[in-house]
Parts: sequence; C-alpha cells; structure tokens
Amino acid sequence: MTGGKNRGFTLLEVLLAALILGLGLTGILVSMSQAQKMMMSSTELETAQEVMDLGDMAYPLEETKEEDDLDVRETRATELWDLVTEERMTSEQREKFHGYVWERENLDRNISEDDDKRMNGLRRVRITVTWGERGRGSGKAERETYVTLWRKPDE
Repeated sequence: MTGGKNRGFTLLEVLLAALILGLGLTGILVSMSQAQKMMMSSTELETAQEVMDLGDMAYPLEETKEEDDLDVRETRATELWDLVTEERMTSEQREKFHGYVWERENLDRNISEDDDKRMNGLRRVRITVTWGERGRGSGKAERETYVTLWRKPDE
C-alpha cells in the first residue's frame, strides 16, 4: 500500500524556480552595471569641476576689465594648470586631465544699445568644460556648462 506523499519537485516547479532566480540575477546585474556607469560619470564630473576651478583661477572673471577680454579660447586643462601653479603635474594628474578643455564665452557680445540699457550693463558669460571624443564625429563628447554674469567695473 503506497499512501505516502510525493517527495521531490515537479518539472513545472523547477522551471518556475529557475525563471524566478534568472529574473533576480538579471536585475542584480543590471543594477551593478548602472552603478558602475554612475561612478564613472561622477568621476568625470568631479574632474570637470576641478577644470572649471582651474579656469576660474587662471582667468578670473572679477579681474576682467574689458568686455573684449571675456572670451577665452579653448584651453587645455594642462595649460590652465601651468598658468595657475608652478608645480609640475604628476603623471596621474596628467592622465586625469587629459582631453579636458575649458572655454569662456561672452553670450551678449553683439547686444543692442536698448538691450544694454535694459540689462544695466550686465553680460552673460558661459563657461564650458568639454571632454571625451571631441571633434571625431562620434558625438560622444561630454560637457559641463554654467552661465554667470559680469559687469564692467566702475573706473
């Protein structure tokens, strides 16, 4: 007489357990991948902020006397470093700043007299740091930008 209970799992239960385990592992792997991308992005943004600081030290907006001096062409981060400090860059710093470019641009260069009066002599100035695959047609260049205001100092 075999009135005992079945011991073991049916094929359907095993497949369902495998499916649930697979979905869970997939979710974990996707989360890890996104966390790694976020870490890389935060490192790049931190470096971009350092380059912005270097640019602000090399070309201080507060010391700019003339509107024509607001525009500063693209300047490599290593050049900014040389302008700001007499210390030599370490190889780690050189690698960290490689490919980062700082630029400052007067957004109100061709402002009308009416707009100049309305803005009371204020000028919008955009500071941009660019890094990545610039100019290679891949469209993978990244940039961080902020806009600030400048007014010609009273003489």
